[in-house]
Order: sequence, then structure tokens, then C-alpha cells
Amino acid sequence: MTQDLHQRRMESAAEPPFLDELAEVWGARWGAWDEVGPLKRVLVRAPGDELSIVRADAWDEEAQALVDPEGHWYWTDRSPPDLDVVKTQHAGLVQALRNEGVDVDVAEPMGNRFVKAIYVRDPVITVPGGAIIGRMGVRMRRGEEADLTRVMAAIGLPILGTLTGTATLEGGSFVKLDDRTAVFGTSIRCNPEAARQLDAILAELGMALLVVPLSGYTIHIDLHLAMLDVDKALVDVPGLPFWFLQELRARGIEAIAADPDEAWGLNALCLSPGRVLMAAEAPRTAERLAARGVEVIPVPYGEIHKNGGGVHCSTMELVREPAR
Repeated sequence: MTQDLHQRRMESAAEPPFLDELAEVWGARWGAWDEVGPLKRVLVRAPGDELSIVRADAWDEEAQALVDPEGHWYWTDRSPPDLDVVKTQHAGLVQALRNEGVDVDVAEPMGNRFVKAIYVRDPVITVPGGAIIGRMGVRMRRGEEADLTRVMAAIGLPILGTLTGTATLEGGSFVKLDDRTAVFGTSIRCNPEAARQLDAILAELGMALLVVPLSGYTIHIDLHLAMLDVDKALVDVPGLPFWFLQELRARGIEAIAADPDEAWGLNALCLSPGRVLMAAEAPRTAERLAARGVEVIPVPYGEIHKNGGGVHCSTMELVREPAR
């Protein structure tokens, strides 16, 4: 009887729901409700010396890149990486974020074979309340998911789900249009099974998922779509299905075409509504955005682009306030 009294005084407290007590229980209002609200905290990974394995004698004429015959790396230039420039450009990205008042968590280099681990966008995604752990599409990057899970858990960010089985999901192919709708680009790297599992997890958060099949050997949607404001997006028109461009219009989102010769301009990170961090190597795209009232903060990132990723790829939101 005494034990019954104890338990009745400690009844299960289902209310308030998880998100309502997130800051009180987990220490912060973790996660990202959209892509454009004020960015407060972000994760990056410092480059180490992992790119020193790229060899000058590995030029592949057909691929127009230095390519490891065993498939562990590629580098889109005839000259191997300048490690000092890589580190300087990444440090410039971190400083630009801090100049904007963003708290930056820096994960340690993974070293060894993890030549693309600097691109923290891909192993995970963040949504309202925390993170969903993906499963990298290529074997050369498997293992980054586990490392970032440990990093995020140590920070205190809730892990809301993990993709399993045969699902392959990389965060560069995930974009939130708003706090109710997300987009997942299926591709050679991101498969329908991942879309199925992701849809189920997002449904628990009250979010709908739009699945956008990408054409050819496109790997991620973030080279075709970047949210700039609640009603503006930077797009690669030829790289997106017509129905999806119509969907953006129906939602009142203005689609601003990027300069077709500045692919990495699309790989931008929104800091707050109408203010974005973008590679300095995309000046014409920046001019187009300025003409539409979007403020661009440029950062040099050309050397890091040669490893296959940009500004957006190199950052993952930990805390982003809702835009509205």
C-alpha cells in the first residue's frame, strides 16, 4: 500500500509534450524549425591533414579530376590540395559565422580515410527538437554518422531517430521549406527507403515530406535549391522538376535563378531571413540576390570546393530559431 502511494504521487507526465519542455529539460531549444530563421548555433569540423593522401599522379582525364583508383577520394583539380589554404578558408568560414553572433562548435578532424568529413551536413539532419542520423550512401564515408552522433550527444542535442536497414540518406539532400514541410531529394546517394523512414519520423513531428527525384548523377538537392527567406529561394531551374517549381510558386516562394556558371553559389547558408553566407566565388549570383533584396556575406571557399562540397555542406545547424 505504501508503495502504491509513492507511485501515485509520481504519475507519468505525458504533458507538456517534448518540444514544449525542450529548453527546460534538454538545456536549449535544440534543432532547426526551418532553413531561414535566425541561426544561433552551428556545428563544423576542422580540417586536419587527411587530404595529404591526394596524389598528383592520379589524374583521370575522363573524370577531369585526381581520382583514387581504390575509390577512397577524388579532387577536382590537377594539383593536389593546398592544405594551408584549406585550413585558412575553413577558419574564415568559422570567423564569418562568429562575426554574425553564431556560436560555433568545432568537431575534431577524423583523419585517416575520412577525407570528406569536413562536410558535416551529410551524416545528419536537424529538425525541430534535435537530430536525425542518416546513413551515408558511399562506403568511403561510412563511420562519419557514428562520430557525429557521439559529438552531438556530448553537446546535449537530442537524437530523435536513426535511419537503418538499406536506407541511404545524406543531409545535403534535405531542405525544410518551412516548419511544416520538408523536401528530400532522392538520387544516386539517397534512396526511396530513406524517404520512407524519414517520412515516418517527420510525421511524429507534424511535418510533411515532399520527395523530389533528382535527375542523372546529381547527388544532393542543395546544389539545386537554397532557402533565402520565408518567401525566397535560390534555384537551379534545369536541375529541378517542373512540378516542384510550381509547388514553390504555389507556396508563395519566389524562385531566383542562380548564375549557371556558379554552381557553388547555390550551396549557401542562410543566417537569418534575407541574409546568407555564400562562397565569394559566386559574385554574379550574389548580384542577382542583392537585386532581390537579399544580403550576401561572401567567404572565400574555392579550394574546399575541389573536394566536392561548399559552405552549406560544411555546416550543420544545432539551434535555429523559427522564422515566424
